[in-house]
Amino acid sequence: MTLSTIFAWSPAVVITAATFEGLLLTFIYRRAYNWRSWAASVTDLLVREYLVGAFLALSLAAPLIALAWNHRLGDVPLNGLASFAVLFVGQEFCYYWYHRAAHRVRWFWATHAVHHSPNEFNLGIAYRFGWTGRIAGNSLFYVPMIWLGFPPAAVFATLGLNLLYQFWLHAEWAPRLGWLEYVLNTPSHHRVHHASNREYIDTNYGGVLIVFDRLFGTFAAERDDLPCRYGLTKPLQSHNPLWIAFHEWVALARDLRGARSWRAAVGYLFGPPGWRPQ
Repeated sequence: MTLSTIFAWSPAVVITAATFEGLLLTFIYRRAYNWRSWAASVTDLLVREYLVGAFLALSLAAPLIALAWNHRLGDVPLNGLASFAVLFVGQEFCYYWYHRAAHRVRWFWATHAVHHSPNEFNLGIAYRFGWTGRIAGNSLFYVPMIWLGFPPAAVFATLGLNLLYQFWLHAEWAPRLGWLEYVLNTPSHHRVHHASNREYIDTNYGGVLIVFDRLFGTFAAERDDLPCRYGLTKPLQSHNPLWIAFHEWVALARDLRGARSWRAAVGYLFGPPGWRPQ
């Protein structure tokens, strides 16, 4: 099976798996399940994959990606285990810093907030990513890999596999995984990442691995005495896909309109979410 086939079928597979989980939780385990949130996430995925992806060619990162590739330091041959390992670890490193910036820089948070907008944690929220990633320039963080000589197609295919791995991390019912918790990003670590508790917020940014969080001081373990509270710090109650996609951009535009200095405008754009001039 080729990567193109995997990516072509992945939307149907993840929606099916999330729906199956919702049916099990609803009818077998008799647990409350938010089907309106499920529908909002499915809409987010379908619009992103089949409308935005097909008709919106504009990408803030595209010129820099082309520049990096045209002036790359060399060509990395992907013909052995070592080169694929470097590609994987390098992409994971870039993903860590993208994900960290997506929480600490409001410009990137305006898109990433969509993923954290559900007030529950299940497989049905895993593919809610928003529609403005290209315009925001999320791919900028992978330019160094391309400049070093990794083909853009290989870098972004590896990123796609990284994101597919993260689908199963959104299982609230999954237990801790023993010694794997020290190396891999797991459902336990990702529950913490999605929590809005003060003790958990802005932690566990890894994709497949958790080692960079441990290395750079952003790791937090799930605590039995502190259940995760999911959603944004100011919960979003709407299930309207348009409002989910653009609510943070609207809030950013409102703050920029009220900015009284260039410093304030820059702070609103590139400071952390919640930044204020005072």
